[in-house]
Amino acid sequence: MFDNIIEFQCTEEYVNSKSEKEVFPTPIKRNIPEWFKKLNHTIDNKTVKGCIPFLDTLTSGYLLKNPQDLRILHGYEDEKDGSIKKNTKTETPVNLGLLAPNNPSLNLQSRYDDRGQMQDYKQVSGWPKIKKQIGGPVCKFTQPWVIKTPPGYSCLFIPILNNNDERFEIIPGIVDTDSFDTPVNFPFIINALDKDLPLEMIIKRGTPIVQVFPFKRESWKMKIKGVNSKKLNFNFSIMASRFLDNYKLSSWRKKSYK
Repeated sequence: MFDNIIEFQCTEEYVNSKSEKEVFPTPIKRNIPEWFKKLNHTIDNKTVKGCIPFLDTLTSGYLLKNPQDLRILHGYEDEKDGSIKKNTKTETPVNLGLLAPNNPSLNLQSRYDDRGQMQDYKQVSGWPKIKKQIGGPVCKFTQPWVIKTPPGYSCLFIPILNNNDERFEIIPGIVDTDSFDTPVNFPFIINALDKDLPLEMIIKRGTPIVQVFPFKRESWKMKIKGVNSKKLNFNFSIMASRFLDNYKLSSWRKKSYK
């Protein structure tokens, strides 16, 4: 029986919709990349498949997926008749951001207008990553899920570790999900916009977008300490006594996310 429960809450209609279950949150261990599964790790052919810290990044936490298609336009501008054309008049292309179909079952209408949800890039002015936006606004993924954790627990939201979509990455953040009662939005950066403009890209429904780590809020104090070198050497000799799985057999503890 699990004492720690993380709940992903949404409307009953959406939760009970069979057609939407493929884009529901899941333990991230169900999203291990095929290239990793195919690796062959042996004494004579050591690969990252034998690195337990790497494996933990692929199997720890939960996965959020994009609930609906998002169309991203950069280097285009609006016409008076409502159409869109390439912008050739300015050095800095206009970023129209997101175009979303506004699926009524997602209950996102109040958070997506016809140009998506965006923030002014000046809010993160000076951050090196924002240079990739070329002055355009920061777009957001909008989720239908209210995420709830037990009292005293928060969630860390980060780009998917060692398996992220190269086209974009969310801006990491921590939310106190034991007291926050509305869905979390995820601002994201479009990578390398300056390499091929104008740009039109669709982030499809079901695309993995966020890795979620629930954790207990605790106070910590840092300490720097010297230890006996003989003890360190002994520990190293134990670690070096096997060809494979040294860390796994001596130090690793299994984690469970279901």
